[in-house]
Amino acid sequence: MANVQLEFQASAGEADPQSRPLLVLGQLHNLHRLPWAQLRGKLQPRVTEEIWQSALSTLNPNPTDSCPLYLNYATVAALPSRVSRHNSPSAAQFITRLVRNCLPGGVNRCIVMVCERSEVFASACALARAFPLFTHRSSASRRTEKKTVTVEFFLVGQNNGPIEVATLKCLASATEGVRLAARIVDTPCNEMNTDNFLEEIKKVGKDLGITPTIIRDEELKERGFGGIYGVGKAALHPPALAVLSHTPDGATQTIAWVGKGIVYDTGGLSIKGKTTMPGMKRDCGGAAAILGAFKATVKQGFKDNLHAVFCLAENAVGPRATRPDDIHVLYSGKTVEINNTDAEGRLILADGVAYACKDLGADIILDMATLTGAQGVATGKYHAAVLTNNEEWEKACVKAGRNCGDLVHPLVYCPELHFSEFTSAVADMKNSVADRDNTPSSCAGLFIASHIGFDWPGVWVHIDIAAPVHAGERATGYGVALLLSLFGGASEDPLLNMVSPLGCNGDSPTEDMERDSKRRRLV
Repeated sequence: MANVQLEFQASAGEADPQSRPLLVLGQLHNLHRLPWAQLRGKLQPRVTEEIWQSALSTLNPNPTDSCPLYLNYATVAALPSRVSRHNSPSAAQFITRLVRNCLPGGVNRCIVMVCERSEVFASACALARAFPLFTHRSSASRRTEKKTVTVEFFLVGQNNGPIEVATLKCLASATEGVRLAARIVDTPCNEMNTDNFLEEIKKVGKDLGITPTIIRDEELKERGFGGIYGVGKAALHPPALAVLSHTPDGATQTIAWVGKGIVYDTGGLSIKGKTTMPGMKRDCGGAAAILGAFKATVKQGFKDNLHAVFCLAENAVGPRATRPDDIHVLYSGKTVEINNTDAEGRLILADGVAYACKDLGADIILDMATLTGAQGVATGKYHAAVLTNNEEWEKACVKAGRNCGDLVHPLVYCPELHFSEFTSAVADMKNSVADRDNTPSSCAGLFIASHIGFDWPGVWVHIDIAAPVHAGERATGYGVALLLSLFGGASEDPLLNMVSPLGCNGDSPTEDMERDSKRRRLV
């Protein structure tokens, strides 16, 4: 899968499935609407219309099903016929599974995706997750041929005309961002350390014509970033704060995305056990998603100021490591008593959001992080958790998740009841809760928010992606599609406008929102 090139085309052309294996994928009622004339050239002479109709009649998705059409060269697969209200209508997770299990092998392959226009974006991102880029298998290094998977969409339902060239370009940008994020998360820390993560940021900046701002090592300490510096100072590769900024003419608001980039989390001196430490290379998933999303967003055109803030550190063990009982002064000016060095993500993000507020003048701050193991208990493997000071944005996140396939579900936002968990006798707060049974995922997010203030008039959104950042032992690239959809209202791209929380059902801003330029496009 690592050397697979994914191509989206309006028409994949005709080919014998023995020379170009084929997977036809969609909900069963949509597959029945696919004309044989559309498929004939991709299946003949191996598959006749009678065989095709017979295969459709045997499909009984529960929740999915598949049927071979010709040996292992051609397959038709059916998605769930219905999904619940907390799932994406695209059934995105099932798309990824079916492609991994049913797509025939070969150097040159084809997928025909049958869906409605509103499901194209989510379906494309789900397809991308089936083709991870990172591998160090020795057999892969011996293969030099490039593999190609060509994807053609056949649209059914309303607005079922051909796919436009602009849509194909958007899908290419989005899926490139998903695969970039997944590659970074899959790469182990002996390669993806803070130095190499900075190189990834610089590479994206070069592609977009943006020079990143980078604050590193002792300069972090000198400038007051006590959270990032305190977490990363024990590592061989020093911590850093990096910022990519897109500042177009005519912008009416400033948005900051802040990503947790812990390239490896040993837990520090509050060290993790031998069963919980493996997989902690994924603790940079928030920063990786923001990098992939920023690249795609700017490429497709974004109307407002957008800053991507990367908080990078390795939570290592060494003579310089932070100790429990140490007190750090964070960039907000608040003091934090460390009672758990394994609650490090909130410390670096607190510096990141404070920087976005104080130095970047952000009106909207979104932080994304693999923050708490408790997130998987609270909202499960597939739904990230959202915590926000704004009810409209909470609803928008849920709707954006359904539109793009990166599912989201709300956490309790109630700082007046929960923030007392961080009470300290000697500092402004501790960094870990007193009672781990009292909604710890919400509390972890509230810790971050406290460093811009619960009375801050802007919009703050926290997305905890600890569980959906991976499926099994592979990264999913979670978060890229969500950010593109959530902020699609400020994009110049028609497809991203459509999948934004406003655009999908033809909603329009209220008169109040039109008067409020800070929020008029996004919610």
